[in-house]
Amino acid sequence: MSLKPMEIPPVPEETTRIARAAFPKGTPFLRFRDELGVIYRDEMFAALFPKCGQPATAPWRLALISVFQYVEGLSDRQAAEAVRSRIDWKYSLGLELSDPGFDFSVLCEFRRRLVDGDLGPVLLDALLARLRDQGLLKARGQQRTDATHVLAAIRQINRLENIGETLRAALNAVAAVAPDWLARQVSPEWFERYAVRVEMSRLPKGETERQALAETMGADGHALLAAVYDPAAPIGLRHLPAVQTLRLTWVRQFLIKEGRVCLRQPADTPPANLNGYTPYDTDARFGKKRDITWIGYKAHLSETCDPGEPHVIVNVLTTPAPMTDMEVTALVHQSLASRNLLPTTHFVDAAYVDAGLLTASRADHGIELVGPLLPDTSWQAQAAEGYDLSAFRINWDAHTVTCPQGQIATHWTLTLDKWGSESIRVSFPRPACAACSARPQCTQLETAMPARFPSARKPNTRPFKRPGAGRKPWSGDSNMLAALGSRGPCPKQSAGSGFGDAATLDCARPRSSTSSPPSPSTLPGSTLGLPASRSPRPELPPSPPFSRRSPDPRRIRQRYRSMASPHPGDREPA
Repeated sequence: MSLKPMEIPPVPEETTRIARAAFPKGTPFLRFRDELGVIYRDEMFAALFPKCGQPATAPWRLALISVFQYVEGLSDRQAAEAVRSRIDWKYSLGLELSDPGFDFSVLCEFRRRLVDGDLGPVLLDALLARLRDQGLLKARGQQRTDATHVLAAIRQINRLENIGETLRAALNAVAAVAPDWLARQVSPEWFERYAVRVEMSRLPKGETERQALAETMGADGHALLAAVYDPAAPIGLRHLPAVQTLRLTWVRQFLIKEGRVCLRQPADTPPANLNGYTPYDTDARFGKKRDITWIGYKAHLSETCDPGEPHVIVNVLTTPAPMTDMEVTALVHQSLASRNLLPTTHFVDAAYVDAGLLTASRADHGIELVGPLLPDTSWQAQAAEGYDLSAFRINWDAHTVTCPQGQIATHWTLTLDKWGSESIRVSFPRPACAACSARPQCTQLETAMPARFPSARKPNTRPFKRPGAGRKPWSGDSNMLAALGSRGPCPKQSAGSGFGDAATLDCARPRSSTSSPPSPSTLPGSTLGLPASRSPRPELPPSPPFSRRSPDPRRIRQRYRSMASPHPGDREPA
């Protein structure tokens, strides 16, 4: 497909006459063209198309259709049918009433070009620029941000299926580049084992048999990696994405013990945020928010919420699913600053707020970050009696703390809590605490414990620290970490070594915030501002070249249809 930019023609006279007669009061899409005019132009998307080839459908129309599709929540088939049958859409797109439209697959192909060319934000930026020119969008107002989960367009498979399919994908990728070389490296059993998708084969049900099959696959994958990284192998094979995915998966799932490839025990595998779940979408990760779990991504959407003004989504940020909301707050502000759309008041929920962000947002961008109060979980708050932290007077300059009974703690130590966040530890004199009559109001422990409180002090007295900056890194064994950055296929490891525990919590959140934000509107689960409430389908893998016989084309088509359609066994989101 090639692109030959053309001037955008006016709406045909016949289309205008029929549209005005059919909709005398107008429709949103008629007003869209009348009031906003033409937002996109072909020149914006010139980098996505070659200069030679069959002319492509005008990308400015496809971009506008994508916006309409997002507004009405239509699938690709429904959007293509609306282009053919709806008068108001033809008016907004400047089409003749007799225009036959296009095949629905053109929309998916256009989105893929946008993603591959990193031009997804162009759709949103151009629309925001036009709204600003019309006076419908202004900076320094009120905005709110919330997140929604985005499901990866993958079939959920278990650990054994993931191992086998990762190896099969690598074999297909190598076979497409160097089939003769691969034929000399493999044994005949591999054709029986990896010629079809793993979930279509009969997998053993017993745990012992499944582990034996996994270790057989592990040995095969290790042999393939050793052959690929051999100096005599074609140098380009090791750089194939499928081969790199195979290497990382084998590092995470296997170890070499006494010269044999062994499957790691579940407790010996990396944390869930580092594990891959399919070779066809290596960025999809496991996410959990309250009672919802999913595999995919997380989309953070910011919209204006000034009273009496239209609510407009002004920023969309897509992150890995395990990334916490608190780690995104600063990124959202940076993105809004690049668009010159920073708010004066930013409403968020409790997951986006901590003490450092409250002060940094005001100091760096002049934003008042407003979030709900976190509940006090102490026993004093639950019982509505006793001395909680607010009952103690803190002298930040003298580094002293005075209790409600007048005792002064002079032992002041700056430490890290169990989440890696800065905290201050103070101790009161033991004899004074032991003889104090108000001791039951302070603690229910028989032995006095040092008091701890967050180190966030008076506003603007310490530099902003990114959430998670003090977090303990994933401490895998040294051989494993070396293999992740080395050229070798699998690490050698003793039987007793394993992955260390990874800290999963960020900085302690303050119990100081302002009022709760207004209820945000229902936010769609889209990425890059594209009109896809469902995540885009990944490209289907090619017909397996790693097969000893030519499969029936009809069976291939049937198999691809089953892969593209929902599977009865797929897990639905909670």
